[in-house]
Amino acid sequence: MARRAPDHRPVRPTWRCGTCGIAWPCSPAKLRLLAAYRLDRPALLAHLSALQAEAAAHLAELNPSTPPTDLTDRFTAWASAR
Repeated sequence: MARRAPDHRPVRPTWRCGTCGIAWPCSPAKLRLLAAYRLDRPALLAHLSALQAEAAAHLAELNPSTPPTDLTDRFTAWASAR
């Protein structure tokens, strides 16, 4: 039986990768997302923007005294470069 590659999905509300534990989206997640949306970059950016808003709300709730820093680099900037 073939082994399935790990999904590298975010764990909410911490927004860490459930597979490797680093800040999501990790490199494997970025590669998976780029492949999944390879023909529709605007849809990828819309999806990532929605996830960024969700992450900002979760992270602010986890630590209200220190709101999350700008999450744009983490969530969308890497996907817009072409």
